[in-house]
Amino acid sequence: MSLTIQQIEEASQRLDRAEQNRQQTGLMSLAYPNMTMDDAYAIQAGWIAHKLAKGGRIVGHKIGLTSKAMQAALKIDIPDSGVLFDDMLFKSGSHIPQDRFIQPRVEAEIAFVMKHDLAGDSISVAQVIAATDYLVPSLEILDTRIHRQCPQTGVARNVFDTIADNAANAGLVLGAQRTDPKDVDMRWIGAIVSANGAVEETGLGAGVLNQPALGIAWLAERLNQYGDSIKAGEIVLSGSFIRPIETQAGALIEADFGEFGQVSCRF
Repeated sequence: MSLTIQQIEEASQRLDRAEQNRQQTGLMSLAYPNMTMDDAYAIQAGWIAHKLAKGGRIVGHKIGLTSKAMQAALKIDIPDSGVLFDDMLFKSGSHIPQDRFIQPRVEAEIAFVMKHDLAGDSISVAQVIAATDYLVPSLEILDTRIHRQCPQTGVARNVFDTIADNAANAGLVLGAQRTDPKDVDMRWIGAIVSANGAVEETGLGAGVLNQPALGIAWLAERLNQYGDSIKAGEIVLSGSFIRPIETQAGALIEADFGEFGQVSCRF
């Protein structure tokens, strides 16, 4: 890492204030031009520590940058990850308070709910499926505590900003219908996503690393490097197979996964 412990703590405090005040903070990549990916994850970990100190409870993980298009846009060839907290959970049909987020966007994803711990340095798809209790349709709510673009310079945030910002995660909406992962080809699970009745995006699970379970394997392997694992009972968002949909007050977002179920929320 190139940042000092003090710089990492200052950055994590900035993120915490941004979330609390609903006021975005400046790009970490501009404040710390020599920062590395390890620095970005250290800032994320510092922000997570602030959440835990306030009584937050970790309920899972999110995986992002799983599509070739998003990886190319940020000039990276691996996914990233963030942490899910209990106060981020919403049931399908929920009304999301207007002042809860700063600039919310929504993505459609397959959520894995784990029945066993998953750990190791070489995880197969079969191991992921065996460790999964069930799949549910979900909407991930993205938010940006860090500016998407610097107001002064016009410089866009990069992957280090995104990682530091908890991989842009802020919430998730879970559907009610459960599917056994052994009973479905996840590559062919698709969704039609609408805003106020108008179709905005469609996609297939194959858009996530050609097999959404591969994202879960990647995450377990990454966590294993730090002596951690995916835990039984945790929710893991496997990555979006649509582009993010911008939201606004009053917007009804609906994702129709066909036989796999439906999930919705209103902002």
